[in-house]
Amino acid sequence: MDITRLPEFDNHELVSFIYDPKTGLRGFIAIHNTNLGPATGGTRYWRYASDEEALKDVLRLSRAMTYKCALAGVPYGGGKAVITSNNPNAPKTKSFLAEYAQRINFFRGGFYTGEDVGMNKSDIAFLTRRSPYINGRPKGAGDLGRWTALGVMAALQGGLKAVFKDDRLIERSFAFKGLGKVGIEVLSSVCKSGAKNIFVADINEKALVRAKKKFPFVRVVNFRKIHGMKVDVYSPNALGNEFTTKNISSLHCKLICGAANNQLESVTVGKLLHHRGILYLPDYVVNAGGLISIMAEVGRGGFQKEKVTKKISAIQKTAERIIESSKRTRVSTSEVADRLSRDIFSKR
Repeated sequence: MDITRLPEFDNHELVSFIYDPKTGLRGFIAIHNTNLGPATGGTRYWRYASDEEALKDVLRLSRAMTYKCALAGVPYGGGKAVITSNNPNAPKTKSFLAEYAQRINFFRGGFYTGEDVGMNKSDIAFLTRRSPYINGRPKGAGDLGRWTALGVMAALQGGLKAVFKDDRLIERSFAFKGLGKVGIEVLSSVCKSGAKNIFVADINEKALVRAKKKFPFVRVVNFRKIHGMKVDVYSPNALGNEFTTKNISSLHCKLICGAANNQLESVTVGKLLHHRGILYLPDYVVNAGGLISIMAEVGRGGFQKEKVTKKISAIQKTAERIIESSKRTRVSTSEVADRLSRDIFSKR
């Protein structure tokens, strides 16, 4: 396979295949661009259908991290790891994680990683004992879901002002896809603001039960149909590839603001959303709160809550800047965000 011919490849600096037959560890670590600093990005543990599928995912995710770091104003570049097991039904063992930590150490600080889909706090705690290049240490940012959700809400304020001329949530209708660590936090913030016209969906029945118990007025919708709900705001907080050329015609929202990574199938989809008059807030802008909080742990002076909160709040201004530029140039918000990011990391 010629990796450079894959559409997901974007002049990545390094793509490494990792494998250990004894523990079943296999996967990829990709470093996209380090002009701004060493690469950073979470580790995703997932059941991939093939190595090619995993490779494409790590290429997409690492690229998005470069763009996210640039607009978030953190001195790091984009990287990502995706790992799986030869026996996906078996739990992650200590020997499995220890082998993975060893692979991270090979980079000697060129790649910092932390929690992502499929990795939990106990996994990260174990990795921190085996590698100095793990984000998410004790006395740091804590629950990343809360910080990511704070950024989502900041971006949402900017989006609401642009579409509805005010940022009040109480009068708006919402549809949430995905009620994981971030989705449930965003849902909680919206509900606490007084909004009542809310639809939710998740493939995890337990997540739906928890949401209904906490907010009895939310209405559960089929996971495959929620994107077509007629609402003011659609918030995708599950996995990527949410919007494709095939499904955007069924959208009936006015604003898209969610934390899921790689929401657009292609640049074309961003253009089509723009032409339809649906304001899309680029995912790597919206979900940068977690990155900002966790990278503060390794910054000068360590994690400082007030500084982190202030920096995450600035996501609203970034979103507003993108929206204004999109209106002025008549170019999609996704293209504007990409251009602004490239202007930052390409000059180094």
